[in-house]
Amino acid sequence: MTERDVMEYDVVIVGGGPAGLACAIRLKQLNAETNICVLEKASAIGAHSLSGAVFEPGPLDQLLPDWRNQYTGMKVPATEDVFRILTKTGSILDSVFKLVPKVLPKSMTYSTPFNNHGNFIISLGQLTPFLAQQAEALGVDIFPGFAAAEALFDEKGAVKGVRIGDMGLEKDGTPGPNFTPGVEVHAKLTLLAEGSRGSVSKQLIQHFKLHDGRCPQTYALGYKELWQLPPGRVQPGRIEHTLGWPVDWKTYAGSFVYHLDNDRVYVGYIVGLNYEDPRLKPFEAFQQFKHHPSVRPLLEGGEILSAGARTVVTGGWQSQPKLDMPGALLIGDAGGTLNFVKIKGVHQAIRSGVAAAEHIHKQGSQEGFDQYWRKSAGGQELYRVRNAKPAFKQGMWMGLLSTGWELLVGGRSPWTFKNPADFAQLKQLDQFKSPDRDWVSRKLPPRDRLASVFFAGNVHDESQPVHLKVHDTSICVDRCTKEYGNPCENFCPAGVYEMVNDPNGGRRLQINAANCVHCKACDIKDPYEIITWTTPEGGSGPNYQNL
Repeated sequence: MTERDVMEYDVVIVGGGPAGLACAIRLKQLNAETNICVLEKASAIGAHSLSGAVFEPGPLDQLLPDWRNQYTGMKVPATEDVFRILTKTGSILDSVFKLVPKVLPKSMTYSTPFNNHGNFIISLGQLTPFLAQQAEALGVDIFPGFAAAEALFDEKGAVKGVRIGDMGLEKDGTPGPNFTPGVEVHAKLTLLAEGSRGSVSKQLIQHFKLHDGRCPQTYALGYKELWQLPPGRVQPGRIEHTLGWPVDWKTYAGSFVYHLDNDRVYVGYIVGLNYEDPRLKPFEAFQQFKHHPSVRPLLEGGEILSAGARTVVTGGWQSQPKLDMPGALLIGDAGGTLNFVKIKGVHQAIRSGVAAAEHIHKQGSQEGFDQYWRKSAGGQELYRVRNAKPAFKQGMWMGLLSTGWELLVGGRSPWTFKNPADFAQLKQLDQFKSPDRDWVSRKLPPRDRLASVFFAGNVHDESQPVHLKVHDTSICVDRCTKEYGNPCENFCPAGVYEMVNDPNGGRRLQINAANCVHCKACDIKDPYEIITWTTPEGGSGPNYQNL
């Protein structure tokens, strides 16, 4: 049995994103003697951080009242909102959506993406290092490059911390010449702040059956690029969202273009992972969007500086698992706190982390946090928009109609729609006729998914074990090929999964693990649930710049 070093803390927080860091800061503000460490799997705080990100500052104003003066990162004030439904050659209902903020009461428009007055366009990859600096100044220990591999349990079955993944393993999983066993971090309380589809969070949700009586969590796959453009095109603070083309009306997908300073823009695309078409390629849909007549002229002649992809939690109120368990809590996107209608999660993650800290300080334990969160401002924000995302399963128009209704009644509908699991929504090849998308030829970069991965700054040691576990590859070769056409080749944003000819005859699955950008889409959308995403060696993965 491998001997491991042990580190002891009062609180261990897994994940150095906004939820985990906000929780650490608030715990220290409430009790400076609390011994806290934050573990982050990326090589540096912010290296795996990816968000839109139009930021609602209220929760951070409460946590760090002077942050606006102290923070020197990107912080572009929102100046204009544009919402359009695209056709192949233009847009419709543009003027109608401009009326929405004027028709709805002010309190309601702040629950939509139509009114971002008072918000900022930020880089989450810059905001999280700032939060880490504030936490360290209060005495929090922060360890980037430490990937939590599994939860640890005490003799009563409660969570007592986590084990860090081993370093220096050979490709076959055996210790290499530089092998270093991962340490155990023991704590009175463990907080999981891993973000969307966190691997340890997934283990504990299953172990403690935290989804019993609640809908499965649902997700979307988001792409984002940072572009440098020729002078004169950018309108700093302009926020654009669209639905519609290049996907059909039944598939949920939408775009964002956020105008920054210094002639830069964020360009992004989000595809709901509850789509049915086994032939759909979300990456290609994103690239098609960039060639729309309203977007291409903005981007032509520019260059991509950075790019990435990750999944987004979209299930909301009815899909949140129970957030407390013996010895541990789920916070932030690990617990599903993102507001799908606002298309915002950072302010909710901060709220969740602060709420957890205040509950722990007041109660002296994690027990009861689930109900505490649901009654809080963050929980109630999710409750009011709980029926928006499920309605989009019936198509874009029904989704917009349901969202409008819920805003009008303030979420007081006497019903709550259900969320089905994303993997179960994919149709088999012979059950679904893919629409004729009539997509255009494209010239803007990147040319393909591998070229896009270059802009993510990926670093994976090729000699380490493959961290994407496919539990029965024979299903990929035979059954999945016939029934679904190997959709992992389509939905993966980084070309990780590839069916290749075997030298011995037939076909086999090749996993290009070094391409992985840690989006977790494969763990979510695989129709057979045979893919498990696990943490690679600490520090591996993308190195996002200013995303």
